[in-house]
Amino acid sequence: MRFPFSGKTVIRTAALVALAAGSVVLVNGARKTPFSKHELAAYADPNLVQYVQPGLSISVVSANVATDGTVTVDYKLTDPNGAGLDRSGIVTPGAVSTSFLIAYVPKGQSQFTSYISRTVTAAVGGATAVQATGDSGGTYTVVSTGEYIYKFNTKLPSGFDSSASHRIGIYGSRNLTQWSLGTNYADTTFDFVPAGGKPSPRDVVRTADCNKCHGSLATSTGANGLAAHGGSRRSVELCIMCHTPQTTDPDTGNTVDFKVFIHKLHAGSVLPSVQAGTPYQIIGFGNAVSDWSTVNFPADVRRCEVCHNPKNGAAQTTAWISNPNRAACGSCHDNVNFASGLNHVNLPQVDDKQCTQCHIPQGELEFDASIRGAHTIPDQSTQIGGINFAILKVTGGTAGTAPTVTFTTKDNSGTPIPMSKFASGGSLSLSMSGPTTDFGTTNFGSDTTSTPGYVTESIAAGANCGGDGTCTYTFKHAVPAGSTGTFIIGGEARLSATLNPGTTTAQTVQYAAKNPVTYFSVDGSKVAARRQVVATANCNNCHSYLEVHGGLRNQVEYCVICHNPSNTDFTMRPNSKTAADKALPNQAINFALMVHKIHTGENMTEFGQTYTIVGYGGSHNDFSDVRYPAMSPTGSTGDTAQCYMCHANNSEAVFPIGKNPVTDPQGLMNPAPATTSACTACHMKMSATAHAAANTDPKYGESCDVCHAAGAEFDVQKMHAGK
Repeated sequence: MRFPFSGKTVIRTAALVALAAGSVVLVNGARKTPFSKHELAAYADPNLVQYVQPGLSISVVSANVATDGTVTVDYKLTDPNGAGLDRSGIVTPGAVSTSFLIAYVPKGQSQFTSYISRTVTAAVGGATAVQATGDSGGTYTVVSTGEYIYKFNTKLPSGFDSSASHRIGIYGSRNLTQWSLGTNYADTTFDFVPAGGKPSPRDVVRTADCNKCHGSLATSTGANGLAAHGGSRRSVELCIMCHTPQTTDPDTGNTVDFKVFIHKLHAGSVLPSVQAGTPYQIIGFGNAVSDWSTVNFPADVRRCEVCHNPKNGAAQTTAWISNPNRAACGSCHDNVNFASGLNHVNLPQVDDKQCTQCHIPQGELEFDASIRGAHTIPDQSTQIGGINFAILKVTGGTAGTAPTVTFTTKDNSGTPIPMSKFASGGSLSLSMSGPTTDFGTTNFGSDTTSTPGYVTESIAAGANCGGDGTCTYTFKHAVPAGSTGTFIIGGEARLSATLNPGTTTAQTVQYAAKNPVTYFSVDGSKVAARRQVVATANCNNCHSYLEVHGGLRNQVEYCVICHNPSNTDFTMRPNSKTAADKALPNQAINFALMVHKIHTGENMTEFGQTYTIVGYGGSHNDFSDVRYPAMSPTGSTGDTAQCYMCHANNSEAVFPIGKNPVTDPQGLMNPAPATTSACTACHMKMSATAHAAANTDPKYGESCDVCHAAGAEFDVQKMHAGK
């Protein structure tokens, strides 16, 4: 048996001997593995990991197209340390399966065309369609362990354009299931010009921007992130080699051209066609129906730069504003009939040559026919003056006294906004809660029963402001006598503005301030902010700009004041517009429970559960159709095991044992201990609640940390790793 990588061989052989002897001690010279706590390898026997070296990387050394069209590619398969992997799994652990693609960008075009295609037949009706696909039947030559040359079975056609930009794509998987280390996936692409020269491939969006929502963790084993078709296709660069204009779903007739497919998929429920009653579906492998009609894009769908990130370094990142075309624009605006002019101001458009004449990148006014103008989000309009609400200090506010808050409200130019403006056409409020050890149980008076654990006061009429715009407001409610520790005060502000006044596009819009929060001691002890569990910045990776309740609430630190363990939708449910809601108990809205259940979304059907909050005006808010965008290693959405996407500083492993119990009238346990409530909001089986109840003592409380704390047998991060 040949072992060309001698250094790695010594380590792996020694590790194998140690495993055989039952040793759990790292062998001499073993290197620290690069695995994070979110990967299975981080929890496996170190000797096993040292032997297997889980992970997979694919890279291309070179590619060549002979004059007769024969394509060869020299590529490498390596582990995270750069050591070569035997594709057969004999010399090194885990067989590696690879597949190959080849495509080019025809002159005068901007998208790839695959050299390899197939004709597929619809499951019903017999319709056929062409689809781009990969090579099969090629031959491998071993250069050394880890380096191979693949010769494509497909030859390029006679007269192929050797001066065009070409791309070879490779995707693969490494099977480590026999060592309980799952399957590792990877892909790569290689751009070249067969005749020589610098390639100019399509480069519009980047995978990193997709992964902000689909799984932001970069790991050595490729555990999370964009994944499709079983998990092996993991990058936009590879996807666009098959998702080309030549590829169609024969069952529905829908194209899966990337620029159309991705727009429609993410627009989902707001597509005019879907709202008119036609679902947006793609029939995939095995006749599996993928229905995207319920997708709600977590950001405003007009916020194109969530994906078309101008800072991502893509060579054509501005293509969406510089090169409008019927296919891309009509994918979202799919009620437009370009041939007839229907819904296109009655102007037929027979090709894309004139698109840029009307749809320039940016016009003189927002909400015009320019691309940026047409995608303006009203409350983000540049015409809005803005509200910058800052809390400068809190004085007083010791136990039994009312705090005085010093604050400013200024527009984006730094000009103070008068209180009269908030009093006559907006709102300005401050909320107080405490102590920061946990919210929800402090009683601020008999007149605050509708706001359990906190008090909110409208302050515009009662504030005193100086000439420089610095204002003070003294709460009408005092910090309750006997209070200790640190309390919080947070604020919200909203105004309205008329955009494009005097024009046919004029509209009135409300806009809000970023919620300021501040902490103050009520007993002279050191100020201690509330624990940080999630970060607003993490929310905004998907939501771009988190704002709820009419834009008034947009910072997690402020949200938790109201969404505390004692609160439910009890003030709204009696006025529900849905009769069935009135007949049900109140719904818990504690932040941990609520956010877990909302993001579990459509996965709740597995447990026969729903999560509905009755909101303002008696609105019915059912979150049972939410499709969490994080992808599992095999490419399915809804992977709620990726707790780190929301949680900050590994807080998912810090249990709220001893915190206030959660009022949960619709839950299996009411009230529920804090940790039980948070965990069973995702783990909804009755047996999970029974398990938590059995391990909670009436006197001593929850014992979750005994089994699930860091380093324990069922460490919570270990149990979520690699899922």
